[in-house]
Amino acid sequence: MNKLVLLRDLLEFTRDGEWGKGEARDGLVEMAVIRGTDFGAVRFNDFSSVPTRFIPEKAAARKKLQPGDILLETAGGTKDQPTGRTVFLSPRHFTHKSVPLICASFSRFLRVKKDLVEPRYLFWYLQSIYESREMLPYHIQHTGVARFQYTDFASQWQIPIPDIDHQTAIANVLGSLDDKIELNRRMNETLEAMAQAIFRDWFVDFGPTRRKLEGAADPITVMGGLVQDAERAQALADLFPAALGDDGLPEGWNAGRLDELAEVHMGASPKGDTYNEDGVGTPLANGPVEFGDYFLVERKWTTSPTRLSQVGDFVICVRGSTTGRHVFADGVYCLGRGVAALRGLPGEQDFVNTTIIMHLDTLLQKTTGSVFPNLSGDDIRSFSCLVPPKSVRRQFSLLAEPLRMRIWHNVHENHTLAATRDLLLPKLMSGEIRLSEAEDLVEAAQ
Repeated sequence: MNKLVLLRDLLEFTRDGEWGKGEARDGLVEMAVIRGTDFGAVRFNDFSSVPTRFIPEKAAARKKLQPGDILLETAGGTKDQPTGRTVFLSPRHFTHKSVPLICASFSRFLRVKKDLVEPRYLFWYLQSIYESREMLPYHIQHTGVARFQYTDFASQWQIPIPDIDHQTAIANVLGSLDDKIELNRRMNETLEAMAQAIFRDWFVDFGPTRRKLEGAADPITVMGGLVQDAERAQALADLFPAALGDDGLPEGWNAGRLDELAEVHMGASPKGDTYNEDGVGTPLANGPVEFGDYFLVERKWTTSPTRLSQVGDFVICVRGSTTGRHVFADGVYCLGRGVAALRGLPGEQDFVNTTIIMHLDTLLQKTTGSVFPNLSGDDIRSFSCLVPPKSVRRQFSLLAEPLRMRIWHNVHENHTLAATRDLLLPKLMSGEIRLSEAEDLVEAAQ
């Protein structure tokens, strides 16, 4: 039987974080400050949203994070996402920033006694009791910010501690699923970057035309080495003019409106009394609540759907502070008034997707100065963009589509991996399932 140990007795050191100052001053140290809002991204090594702040020297020295630390969110949660979330910091988390890491003031770090507990095991245990809502009694909603009663939790909560080898084995099984999820996410970033690089060369820099102007005759060279088959390269090179017009565009190409490339379907919410959370009717998409990491997700349904998405639609928020956030429809959804769906002409969806993604900042300028940002149907339809010949748009989409389909495959695989991880987590921690059985399930999921 596993021994039970209070959390506080497993820790070598723990401290609250710091927020510091926004500008450099004498006596301050520049550090990357991980906030609770960054936990989800940082877990998978995405530090793009982590801000840099300036921390007093003494606090920086005491509170500088190390590999193996566990971050615990202690303030700022909500009813649907209470405090108590955790993230584990591995050595690779320290390769993304050129400055030291520290957690923000609404979090604290836990540094374990490694002779007693494997830090990854403790992370997964805390993750398990968070997901099961066993930590919820320590989430206290005061008049202002919700807070996690850490001192009470650490002095009251007993944690089952098997031998170190067993802890390590459990952490390895669960960690392997997270590692595969991270690998897929990074692969998707690479695939998206590949599609955007082709788009930028063809439709922003006009690379094939400029290379012709510079005297390139070899089709592989004209296409920038994109394809190595000479016949295929020639077919692509023939699509691009050898001169630029007075407007700076490839000769014969035009600027136009987005509605020349896509249908724009503005959402219209059905009546509230048709909503349900029982899966009856058509799933509803009305804003970021229904946005997953890549696709729409089913949270509410309506028995009286209005305007519907189609598989592959580019779905974008058009109201409020989240205007511009976007995902894709992997099924039929009822489009509420908080979103719009952009549906490319046949065979051209990938060109439309990349046009919007690459020029999203320009589109969002239409909301500048608004107290309540929003994009109207006319804002989107009239958006000025490049409208190259259909043959070029089609060829781009033919190149981009397999990249997108691989991304979609990876996203769906990640959903399976995450579901397997979340299924195994409580069962491994409780001993309901053996390690060998868990390893078989992990292998089947990958």
